[in-house]
Amino acid sequence: MPSPALDELIHASVAGVGGSERPGQVQMAHAVEASTKSGEHLLVQAGTGTGKSLAYLVPAIAHAQAQGRPSVVATATLALQAQIVDRDLPRIASALQPLLDRRPTYALVKGRRNYVCKHKLAGGYPEEEGLFSVGDVDAAAGKLGQEVVRLREWAQETESGDRDELVPGVSERAWRQVSVSAQECLGNKCPMVGECFVEEARAAAKDVDIVVTNHAFMAIDAFEGRQMLPEHDLLVVDEAHELVDRVTSTVTDEMSSGMINGAAKRVGRMAQTDALTDAGEGLEQTMQGLTEGRLMGLPDALADALAHVRDCARDLQSELKPSSAAENDAGRQVARAAVDEIFDHAERILEQRELDVTWLSQDQRRGQSLRVAPMSVAMLLRDKLFGDRTIVLTSATLELGGSFDAVAGQLGLRGEGGPAYQGLDVGSPFDYPQQAMAYVAQHLPAPGRDGMAPQTMDEIEALIRAAGGRTLGLFSSRRAAEAAAEEMRHRFGDDIPVLCQGDDQLPTLVREFASDAATCLFGTMSLWQGVDVPGSACQLVIVDRIPFPRPDDPLASARSQAIAKMGGNGFMAVSATHAALRLAQGAGRLVRRSSDRGVVAFLDSRMMTARYAGFLQRSLPPFWPTTDRTLVLKALGRLDQTAAPIVGVEAPALRGLAGTRADHPPTEVPTPGAAWNDEADEELRDGADMGLTLAEVADHLEMSPEDVAARADQLQISLES
Repeated sequence: MPSPALDELIHASVAGVGGSERPGQVQMAHAVEASTKSGEHLLVQAGTGTGKSLAYLVPAIAHAQAQGRPSVVATATLALQAQIVDRDLPRIASALQPLLDRRPTYALVKGRRNYVCKHKLAGGYPEEEGLFSVGDVDAAAGKLGQEVVRLREWAQETESGDRDELVPGVSERAWRQVSVSAQECLGNKCPMVGECFVEEARAAAKDVDIVVTNHAFMAIDAFEGRQMLPEHDLLVVDEAHELVDRVTSTVTDEMSSGMINGAAKRVGRMAQTDALTDAGEGLEQTMQGLTEGRLMGLPDALADALAHVRDCARDLQSELKPSSAAENDAGRQVARAAVDEIFDHAERILEQRELDVTWLSQDQRRGQSLRVAPMSVAMLLRDKLFGDRTIVLTSATLELGGSFDAVAGQLGLRGEGGPAYQGLDVGSPFDYPQQAMAYVAQHLPAPGRDGMAPQTMDEIEALIRAAGGRTLGLFSSRRAAEAAAEEMRHRFGDDIPVLCQGDDQLPTLVREFASDAATCLFGTMSLWQGVDVPGSACQLVIVDRIPFPRPDDPLASARSQAIAKMGGNGFMAVSATHAALRLAQGAGRLVRRSSDRGVVAFLDSRMMTARYAGFLQRSLPPFWPTTDRTLVLKALGRLDQTAAPIVGVEAPALRGLAGTRADHPPTEVPTPGAAWNDEADEELRDGADMGLTLAEVADHLEMSPEDVAARADQLQISLES
């Protein structure tokens, strides 16, 4: 029986998800299919409303079935992973089953920490420090003891061992009692490898059509050659505008005295750790005499201190080699993994690789630490990711300044020896010039360092009053968002409620904003991307200033300087490109459906006057441009008077063991974007492990307790009040 044509598969899938075919969606699907046949990489810019997940999932399924091996989809956020696995794929699979003679299959592949370790459950690993065994739980006061008991009981019943199936969840401290990291795992030497949840999940993934994972897991698999993902020749990277930052975070290393002390504690009585502890103290004292920021070279004293740490770690590595099969291999593996990390990070910093950037970071809670990251991951991506598979990268914001060149360069696709690729913009089904205005308040003074000018506050008030509320305010800093919120609350009183990021958990704030036409919501980067509030609740988006990276950002400044040395324009390649991407993402919050109308107001006159203004403007959706304040105020007033009822907001769907529960189907809800990066998440976990309070962690992260509590809930981390 011949395989169905792609158009037939698309038609069935669109009907299955209850949608309608869109030209851009069909064009994108055919471009993906063409790439699978030619082997040429593809960059696809697909605007909001295109339905791009269906456009790549359908040809990816067809390719997987034809080749007899999975296609891999990698996303940046948990929200998109959930959408694909819980909503898109089940519907597409049901729709395609009659045409393909079998139901397409799929799996979500995660890191080892997300699964229960049976060997650890059986006592094969030492207890995590500060916790207790099940036998001690009766003596343990509070929530933690109850969580440990519940975890162990659940672990005897679960068929997958997947943490996400444990509802409600448990704290990170409790979860660590039953899980191990990839470095701590015994691998094939584990006596229970034959019944390992992780191995079973990865074995099952080899036989499915679609494997869904995240950018970081995909990067580790490619860079370190661990073969955690099944063999594949098609990789789709969604939210591809995030890929460079996510990969950079994955290959960033850190060194601090706290890490050294933690490694020494894990070694415990297996070896003498006094020398390593002393070396850590010496490193800390040396760092205290240095200035925070980028290090253009390692001072002699710092190099000596690091070398001492490295040498002590090397000595411990030798001592921790098992001398007999009877020794506690698991305990040694945990200790060895911690010591290996110290050795590797110290060695990397000392090497002073040509493309590495090293800087000293000051932290109120953790003290000073050394960090090292590659100036660019372009060559790493070219060599490790693009070499032996076809890659489709897609996002609503890949074409910056009217060209794919900037993003392609960051990904390693440009320059001598770069792999062949095609760039395609399939547009959006929305009529942007008719649906929205892009207003630049050219009469305002350029933003300064001393906070918002009174004229800017007056402009915000006038715009919001004309809009009748209905405003999402995107600010470049928390201080600016809070100052504007406080001032507007004073001016509006009870007439127009103003919410500000930090007042409550972000999902709660977004739902409240979307549920009341008069309400406004102000916030920072977490609102610039990923927030989806369709309908008349959001008819005005305010952007306070161009979101350039901070001048003292070590990586951004290093990249800019390197490009300038090669004769390029460092500002345009780094700062302007960063700003263009954020502006495009922020402006994209306004029009989410074909019926949406509104204004994006830029309160930074440089959007019109600066030499780079044209580049930024070309990066935005093609809204109708204007600097006419009177025209905009009148348009907002008309939109307020004729606005349709706001879209109802419901709680997110409940999940069962196999995805979304049938009695609670997915609903259209606003989804807050990811304000947290991997580094902040790790600091949150460290704070919980150290027993810090919510207030202490929030102070360290310079975030509100509400935001920290919300993220802790998402990660199932417990913090003391």
